[in-house]
Amino acid sequence: MTSAPAGPGPTDRAQRPPRPARRPTAPDGLVVVDKPAGWTSHDVVARMRGIAGTRKVGHAGTLDPMATGVLVLGIGRATRLLAYVVGADKEYLATIRLGVSTTTDDAEGEVLTRADASAVTRVAIDAAVGALTGPIEQVPSSVSAIKVDGRRAYARVRAGEQVELAGRPVTVSRFEVRAVQEVGLPHDAGVVLDVDVRVVCTSGTYVRALARDLGGALGVGGHLTALRRTRVGGYGLEVARTLEELVAVADDTPLDVLPLAQAARAMFPVRDLTPEEASALSFGKHIDAGELGASEPVAAIAPDGTLVALLTTSGPHARPVLVFAPA
Repeated sequence: MTSAPAGPGPTDRAQRPPRPARRPTAPDGLVVVDKPAGWTSHDVVARMRGIAGTRKVGHAGTLDPMATGVLVLGIGRATRLLAYVVGADKEYLATIRLGVSTTTDDAEGEVLTRADASAVTRVAIDAAVGALTGPIEQVPSSVSAIKVDGRRAYARVRAGEQVELAGRPVTVSRFEVRAVQEVGLPHDAGVVLDVDVRVVCTSGTYVRALARDLGGALGVGGHLTALRRTRVGGYGLEVARTLEELVAVADDTPLDVLPLAQAARAMFPVRDLTPEEASALSFGKHIDAGELGASEPVAAIAPDGTLVALLTTSGPHARPVLVFAPA
């Protein structure tokens, strides 16, 4: 009878390198990251799972790999807030190159057309920008993440399909021209104009599409060469940290996050609760609406400063739509 191979003995185990200590799990809350260029939003989430010591991490609104700036991440129970962060208005600084159009409406695509933009005036640019400000019907870029019959539009384009997306209403509340600079291209390819802009818009607005449409309106084509998101709702670059700064946290120290109540105060109107109201909401019961009178979610904060729930009003009552401090 042949005996089974022996398992590793004490000596074998002693020779193995020790496993690195697991970082303490971060508390529930939001982390605002200054996303670097070249990283996808999923890359940042994957890195944050290691830094936060938990897999329960999500992001609120994708940024293209070429873009940098504010990416809001939720950890633990704060992932339940992300659906509301996604719908918040956003602010960007961008550079639009007039005179060149691309397949992706940004610098990562192949060149479709070239035109000499030297005759385009600042007056014409301002007029075209004005026409793209306010409530508009925007056709998203064909390489967006919008699903067409169950598949992402960009996946269909990469597979060689022709994709035409329907226009949809968005609001560009601010579209400011900050600077215009002529750039000479090599090999007598003519002159292009780099237009630095600031954009404030509703969720679902594509700045790439604004670049494309601005170039189209001016008859020379256009695409996006740089994009930096400076704000999502109430969260701006002033509270953002780079991945390097987040990684530098000591291995035995939990990640510092924006607590649930503080995060909610930056996004919603606030209802300060009595102890009795906090108890009722923790059981999922409604409370008197009082002077709220708002249909939008309201952050209900307990006397001890914790976030109890998000409320909506219905007649004389306020009811919880999300409960963060269950009984």
